[in-house]
Amino acid sequence: MHFSEDPRITRFVPHIAATSRDETPYVWAVDAARAPDYWFPRQCPRGLAWVEPTTTEADRLAVLGPGAERVHLIEYSWLPRLQTARLFAYRFDAADFRPYGEDPTSHAHVAARAVIPLGPPEPVPDLLTLHEEAGIELRLARSLRPWWRAVIVSTVGFSGIRLRNAAEPL
Repeated sequence: MHFSEDPRITRFVPHIAATSRDETPYVWAVDAARAPDYWFPRQCPRGLAWVEPTTTEADRLAVLGPGAERVHLIEYSWLPRLQTARLFAYRFDAADFRPYGEDPTSHAHVAARAVIPLGPPEPVPDLLTLHEEAGIELRLARSLRPWWRAVIVSTVGFSGIRLRNAAEPL
């Protein structure tokens, strides 16, 4: 699956992602488990954190809070854009992709050749509602920086996307 604000893509061509340390051009896709990481406008900086089997109770409480299993944090300045963004989900034939990297359970998948979506993109419903229905706490902060500093030294699972676009880049 690939999320985009552009509903007119008919062919995905391999490219080197701007943030990639890998110099190999790929078409990137994500599996359903990590699709929520992309329920945002493309350039929106976000910190994502979730409970892992190795997460300590102290870290869960300190980083995620009571009762939370997964938290997404964005800055207040991005809320209007999140509320008005129109996303589209593109689906692909899984046979065209392989897990990225050495981990066969990777949630990121890549294709080294151009791929055609299985059909027209599907409009993604309201992004706030998606978070609520998925049980993901979507939080707002003036800055991602303080929370992110706590996340990266904890035992929670985490991912940061477009952090260079944060009010105080990390």
